[in-house]
Amino acid sequence: MYAFTRLFPLWALSLSALAYFLPAPFLAIKAAIVPLLAVIMLSMGLTLSMSDFRLVLKRPGLIGLGMLLQYGVMPFAAYGIARQLELGTELLVGMVLVGASAGGTASNVICYLARGDVALSITLTTISTLLAVILLPGLSWLYLGQVVTVPVADMLISIIKIVILPVTIGVTINTLLPRLVRKIQPVFPVVAIAAIVLIIAIVTALNNERLGSVGPLLLLAVVLHNLTGLLCGYGVAGLLGFDARIRRTLAIEVGMQNSGLSVALAIKYFSATAALPGALFSIWHNISGSLLASWWSRKRRRK
Repeated sequence: MYAFTRLFPLWALSLSALAYFLPAPFLAIKAAIVPLLAVIMLSMGLTLSMSDFRLVLKRPGLIGLGMLLQYGVMPFAAYGIARQLELGTELLVGMVLVGASAGGTASNVICYLARGDVALSITLTTISTLLAVILLPGLSWLYLGQVVTVPVADMLISIIKIVILPVTIGVTINTLLPRLVRKIQPVFPVVAIAAIVLIIAIVTALNNERLGSVGPLLLLAVVLHNLTGLLCGYGVAGLLGFDARIRRTLAIEVGMQNSGLSVALAIKYFSATAALPGALFSIWHNISGSLLASWWSRKRRRK
């Protein structure tokens, strides 16, 4: 099982390449994304207890730092990078929408695989999603001069279904049957890796046509934006004296965005071209996150 998890980035890249050149089989199972995420969240919940969440809530300053980086650094970086690379108005819009979005659900999975603080990751994703109701429209007005309407109810229902409910079930089972859970825990990372690799491939297939029109400058912009979030999250947490688990968690939470939301908003309020940054980001941040998770996991195992 360790050999399988160690090659996580290879599986992600290989299956994504297959999905790009042969999208039909993956498009046929696109409805599996939500159930797959729910299965991963259940697996993560089985490794957590209520005390993990209580410890997180006792550190409101840490949550505040996560939100400051999420909504302070990422929109500003998106705007600055798009301007410096002279991407044009429509791609600038798409970049800002990605930057102003909440943390992505996949960040919880990557955090789990990277041996980060999963309870903190889930808490930050949930709070950033709630704040997006106000901050995403406000930031889109600040940077773009146009307010977008955020689908509040849909977002909250998704978070409850995909994150909160499965994690709650997992925590409950772990609390009631700890011995049984400990016996099967080694299987959880394998399940999570197999599921996230398949999700990345499906996302690649769904964006197959859009990816064909992506230029090198936009690819550079997306990579730089993601890298900015990862480095800021890790670096600022390090400067403030937080341990490696917290640094990893903040890096992943800040660097990975709810790019699916940005694609939906771009298409609804702007244009298909404005949706390209979000489409590309949805693939790239999962791949970069997979690479980081694999490296951090191996580093921790060696120690």
